[in-house]
Amino acid sequence: MTHWLALSLKGLRRDLRAGDVRALFVALALAVAATTMIGFFLDRLDRGLTRQAGQLTGGDIKLEQGEPFDDALRASLREAGLTLSDQVDMVSMVSRGDAFQLASLKVVDAAYPLYGEVRVDRGDGVEALARGPEPGGVWIAPRLAQLLDVTLGETVRVGASELAVTGLIEREPDQSAGFSAFSPRLMMRRTDLEATGLVRPGSRIEYELLAKGPPGAVAAVSATLERLSAQGVRVVDVRDDRPQLGSALERADKYLSLAGLAAVLLAGVAVAMATRRYVDRHLDTAALLRCFGASQRRLGTLFAWQLLWLALAASVAGALLGMAGQAALLALLSRFLPLELPPPGVLPLLLGVLTALAVLVGFAGPTLLRLKRVSALKVLRRELDPLPAAAWLVVAVAGLVFGALLWLYSGDPALAATLLVGGLVALALLWGLGWMLLGLMLRAVKAFGGGERQGGWVRAVRLGGSQLARRRRASLGQLLAFAVTFAAMAIITLVRGDLLTTWQTQLPADTPNFFAINIQPAEREGFVELLDAVADTRTALYPMVRGRITAIDGRSPESAVPEDSRGDNALRRELNLTWQTEVPEGNRVVAGEWFAADAGQAGGDGPVPISLESGLAARLGVGLGDTLSFTIGSERVTGRITSLRDLDWDSFRPNFYVIFPPGVLERYGHSYLTAFHLDAAAHGDVLARLVRAYPGVSLLNVDAILGRVRELLDQVTRAVELVLAFVLLAGVSVLYAALTASHAQRAHESGLLRVFGAGGRLISRVQGVEFALLGLTSGLMAALLTELAAFGLYHWLALPPRLHGLLWLVLPLGGALLIGVIGHGLSRGVRRQAPVTSLGLLGEG
Repeated sequence: MTHWLALSLKGLRRDLRAGDVRALFVALALAVAATTMIGFFLDRLDRGLTRQAGQLTGGDIKLEQGEPFDDALRASLREAGLTLSDQVDMVSMVSRGDAFQLASLKVVDAAYPLYGEVRVDRGDGVEALARGPEPGGVWIAPRLAQLLDVTLGETVRVGASELAVTGLIEREPDQSAGFSAFSPRLMMRRTDLEATGLVRPGSRIEYELLAKGPPGAVAAVSATLERLSAQGVRVVDVRDDRPQLGSALERADKYLSLAGLAAVLLAGVAVAMATRRYVDRHLDTAALLRCFGASQRRLGTLFAWQLLWLALAASVAGALLGMAGQAALLALLSRFLPLELPPPGVLPLLLGVLTALAVLVGFAGPTLLRLKRVSALKVLRRELDPLPAAAWLVVAVAGLVFGALLWLYSGDPALAATLLVGGLVALALLWGLGWMLLGLMLRAVKAFGGGERQGGWVRAVRLGGSQLARRRRASLGQLLAFAVTFAAMAIITLVRGDLLTTWQTQLPADTPNFFAINIQPAEREGFVELLDAVADTRTALYPMVRGRITAIDGRSPESAVPEDSRGDNALRRELNLTWQTEVPEGNRVVAGEWFAADAGQAGGDGPVPISLESGLAARLGVGLGDTLSFTIGSERVTGRITSLRDLDWDSFRPNFYVIFPPGVLERYGHSYLTAFHLDAAAHGDVLARLVRAYPGVSLLNVDAILGRVRELLDQVTRAVELVLAFVLLAGVSVLYAALTASHAQRAHESGLLRVFGAGGRLISRVQGVEFALLGLTSGLMAALLTELAAFGLYHWLALPPRLHGLLWLVLPLGGALLIGVIGHGLSRGVRRQAPVTSLGLLGEG
């Protein structure tokens, strides 16, 4: 066995000078690099989230509901070994003198915080404290201090209480990473809450119970948590607060996975093409070893070990490249992750090596079987080559391996099966299309320049096209390889471009950076007139009524919705309801029809038509024709769902889950809200004018969040471009491997042309035309494959599908240019060889 290992290493060292072995090495290294880079990054992020879950959510367990938690629950959690902390969250008006401001109140107890520290300035600079404010005092956000014009030591009024400002909050350990916390923070002690008089029947209050303990204690109460969730208590998981601002990182996550799999697929195609040339070169060596008594098993072992050494070397190189790539990804995105990530784990590296071996076995295994079947008589009779593996076997094995990798990396067997079956169907269609195109090409070149006098280029087109079409099987394999390569590169590039376009248009320069809420009906006209005079842009004014869902199809919400939605936040709080005549800007009806403008004025006691947000409808398990009943004050209003809408939640414009027609909600107490954009230089003067004229209107500044999102999108863009570079490199490796695989055949054809008197210029033109036609045809096939694949992928990435007309021009012409230039350049050595040398390569391929 040792002898065969040494022989395999010696053979590999000699083979490293061959182009096909270099192509194998590069393809495997790129497959490992792409998978480990993304795997390392996502693994570190996931383990970091798990390890620091307490700092992200405030505790190992976080429970939320609209009423205080009972003592029995507290006792059971403490018996399990957990430390508890109570919090109360609400939104209330805070004042100082004539200044009023809506604030987000966070009421904490003496155990707060369970994890981390609060960074607060108490007058001597920022310090980290593992506690909340003292009784009788409050800590407030600097923005609230600025809006109220209050300094440390002065008092603010919260409800019926006067409390001293004893600190300015710089950062909370359990600060949310989402977009919901628009109101500035005020933190106070639980012992001061009752005196404020804010807790009264009907108050909008959220009670939170946080628990901290060892993993065993947390696991011991899992049954209790399931029971609470079924009863409508919201059990917060760390992934609910995952630091993904908006949908940008969610799409980028999917893009990274898609790009990694595309790189693996391209690497697999390159491996399959390079392996064919590798096997052709080693048939004589295998025959000679058979003459010396080597069995088929020994031959298989020898070449398997040789490729295994190559795969291990490529895995090491790819892992190092992947480590560097994930470090670059982390550098681009780390400032947006509110936690310190742990060092890279071993699992992504093992998956990378597994990917390399799987790609090698799946895409190269069937072709390598030829080496085992070689006859010893081939030493004397060169035509006794073993038959190549059946095309269906190569495709089936490669498809199964790639499907397994899809399953492994996506974790979704249904998605993997769908993509695999769809890919195989598309491959079969491309195979038939390629066969037809080669037949048409043969007839076209025969008819091209049919006169007696033929110029050099006419003859070159006829010869080049004829050679490509007559060598139909080999040409068809190259067409498919190039078509898949161009399609994968085009899909990744198109998706990247449309992602960036979506992100850039998501937040244009005039995106609203202020919200105005609580505009009373009597103030509406005057406020709009003043706002139009000072604001750059504004949205429409939306009326708003608060109502709670109290029945679904005549049943209680808890019994009507799916079990996993019983703790949905929309059922535990009042929703903002509005009425509109037309579909609001940024809304898109995806099911049903928008109601008529006078639908709410028909009278009668029946349900009125309403429009519901599609995501909420999916969570509640309702659809067109279902009814929702809302309690507004002491009255009930019932609506029947006649349309579902998609909303752009990241647009920083007012959005509503439920929209009524006019004539239904006007009789209830309501206010108005709008969003507008102010230039940064005008903030101070304009806000002062608005506050003096309308002190009851609350102005929420979201400039800081907008800046953070824009910066995030810029960094995510760079991360996407970094991954795109790996896919393009994998595509180039396919081109190199495919052209290297056909080296011997083209050298033989070149030698024959030289024997029959063709000059170097004609041979150069013939090869250039052949490669250009190959690239043109594969580009047409790639355009079709790209359009078909993009339709499904755009739906998966939540992007609007569209046709890409320019693609049908760029891919064929770009393919002709790229394959023509690269192929012509790689064939320069063939054209310089003597005919006897070129003809001698016939036995190699």
